[in-house]
Amino acid sequence: MFLKPDNILLIGSMLLLISVIAGKTLRRLGVPTLIFFLLIGIAAGSEGIGGIHFDNPALAQLIGIVALNFILFSGGLDTHWESIRPVLGRGISLSTVGVLFTAGSVGAFLHYGFDFTWAEGLLLGSVVSATDAAAVFSILRGRGIGLKGSLRPVLELESGSNDPMVYFLTITLTAIVAGNDSSFGQLLLSFAREFVLGGLLGWMMGRISVWLINNIGLETNGLYPVLTLALALFTYSFTHLLGGNGFLAIYLCAVIMGNSPMVRRRSVSRFYDGQAWLMQIILFLTLGLQVFPSRILPLVGTGLIISAFLIFVARPLGVFAALSFSKTNTRSKLFLSWVGLRGSVPIVFATYPLLAGIQKAELIFNLVFFISVTSVLLQGTTLPFVARLLRVAVRKPTDPTRVQDFEHHDNIKTEMRELLLPEGAPAAGKRIVELNVPAALNILTVKRNGLYIAPNGSTRLLANDVLHLLAEDDRAIARFAETLTGAAPKA
Repeated sequence: MFLKPDNILLIGSMLLLISVIAGKTLRRLGVPTLIFFLLIGIAAGSEGIGGIHFDNPALAQLIGIVALNFILFSGGLDTHWESIRPVLGRGISLSTVGVLFTAGSVGAFLHYGFDFTWAEGLLLGSVVSATDAAAVFSILRGRGIGLKGSLRPVLELESGSNDPMVYFLTITLTAIVAGNDSSFGQLLLSFAREFVLGGLLGWMMGRISVWLINNIGLETNGLYPVLTLALALFTYSFTHLLGGNGFLAIYLCAVIMGNSPMVRRRSVSRFYDGQAWLMQIILFLTLGLQVFPSRILPLVGTGLIISAFLIFVARPLGVFAALSFSKTNTRSKLFLSWVGLRGSVPIVFATYPLLAGIQKAELIFNLVFFISVTSVLLQGTTLPFVARLLRVAVRKPTDPTRVQDFEHHDNIKTEMRELLLPEGAPAAGKRIVELNVPAALNILTVKRNGLYIAPNGSTRLLANDVLHLLAEDDRAIARFAETLTGAAPKA
């Protein structure tokens, strides 16, 4: 079966439905659902029961890059600066020094133990040195397991910030293996340019994005996620065009946006959380379609040996080297070593050597795929057990308060509106307790000078305040608006 314009939507929707519905059952077994999406892609591929012919590394890479943009942007929006600031040094050290030690040790192992040149070994080592904390957190949340101390923010920061380093190493070593001569000075200059430009443009676009979103005043709320998407993709592509690291730029831009006062931030964050999941599913399905099991089966023995070295030697070496000067205890370092799951990122980066046409490109891609699957299956399923064994897990206490997402339902007929208090309004200067607030209406927040205030009876309203109202129907809002301003708000 070939993917064609007249069947791609049908096939795609069926794969998505199977992945989401059946993945819920697999999650209860402790296996990350994303690995199941990958297996669905394999089963639907050329050598699976679906028989869908797909062998297009360029398209798989393009889908991977777009998906990683969504995933990094969503992760950045949900990264809280207060939680990562105390662990900034450890997280950055893991995403740089840790990556270098992991890639170097795997490269040396492949060079001396297998038929790999130094450059080829370091290339494969670099590709598999990226971690995927999304799979980790899906297991921890599903089992209700929390982590002691600062382990969670360290993992969060490492997973979001190590992709730029891995990308740089992959591109550089792919060029070296392909025969492009580069001096150490040129490599150092390229490294500095990518990370300086990526950091600078990411910071600038984060600030510009916050200002634009807060001041553009779009009439339709649904356009804010669209505007945010345009800004995010522009940040990555423009940075990449100038020679900077686009992955670093888009992640840093999202971190700044997620930690700045910004209108519609919660709705935008929820939108991109859903989009990130969609992109991860599409990415894993695509990578699964790209894989030919008959080419991987002969590599099982070699793949198991390399996976064992990566899990039990290379990753711990990278973690202990990166955290050698920190106050992190040994049990936490051992847990961080075990958490080094490989996910979609290494498989996406493995398409770069494939497209470059280097000698061992197909071997590297198939090994990376096998190592990633093995890592997630072994480490992912045992993660809760290892956390308890190392005594770094804490059972989350029952929270008496529950976060409920408010949704509009026609049968409830609930209205949420904004009301601007103009100059000279009768309510300007009065406290809320002095107003005749109907029982069918609540004042949720008061926006003043770009800041949100949680109002109470003693809160004094001022001219140009924006009140966010929740009421049973239009009439309650209209009556209250007449009391405040002398005129009902426009529909």
